[in-house]
Amino acid sequence: MIKAKKILFITQEMVPYLPESTMANFGRKIPETTQGRSREIRTFMPKWGIINERRNQLHEVIRLSGMNLIIDDTDHPLIIKVASIVSAHMQVYFIDNDDYFSKRKMVCDEQGKEYADNVERAVFYARGVLETVKKLRWVPEIIHCQGWMSSIVPLYIKTCYAEEPSFRDCRVIYTPSDEPLQNPLPENYPGILHFRNADISCMEGLPNTTDMSALELLGIKYADGVSMIKPDAKLDEFIQSMGKPCLPAQNPEDYSTAFPAFYDKIWSEGKEDEEDEDE
Repeated sequence: MIKAKKILFITQEMVPYLPESTMANFGRKIPETTQGRSREIRTFMPKWGIINERRNQLHEVIRLSGMNLIIDDTDHPLIIKVASIVSAHMQVYFIDNDDYFSKRKMVCDEQGKEYADNVERAVFYARGVLETVKKLRWVPEIIHCQGWMSSIVPLYIKTCYAEEPSFRDCRVIYTPSDEPLQNPLPENYPGILHFRNADISCMEGLPNTTDMSALELLGIKYADGVSMIKPDAKLDEFIQSMGKPCLPAQNPEDYSTAFPAFYDKIWSEGKEDEEDEDE
């Protein structure tokens, strides 16, 4: 089996930068154990406002910052920060922006209401990560997207970034959130999603839904494989209908063997498909 050696992790939360949770532990454990098996990795997460920059020793990477991303006709500055988890010998890049992250919590405001612009935040995060990886001139073979915050990435990889040298040959795995969002999709959702050749038509084939669960379905639709963090009958049915390879929810003690093997499986299948097309 052909091995995938360069893995990009795009997660929404990670210990120790955020309190322990199923997703935060997953976001830490998967890249840490993968790196420990002689893989080259890069890891990204949002710089949520609840992250203590001084305690975690975050600092801005000037050479990667400074780009403006236009979302629904509005400019938003992209700021890149970095920190290290010394005990894991792991570096983490943070996507930051005053409007979307620095001064705000993760999913909900102080009253417990989901932010109305969570789709915009996910789009900004997706484009921020992909533009930064291009600047790093690093070419991943597998991109593992974890949580609703990364759900737009598979769509953009397969459409508007499909011919970019950094992503042209990569394979994408998506892991849905353990707690999906509940808000209705915003009315300007088509404008928010639109970038280059990605638009609202990309939603075709998804079950009829007008709430934020559509993000999870979109991530699954455009991924080459799916891994689950917990059982979900509805998502399992959709994954099967789309014919996606799926890694069921695993015990944490099995992460170090199950996920590298799944990466290799998805990467090998991609290379076999390319060979068939060349014949």
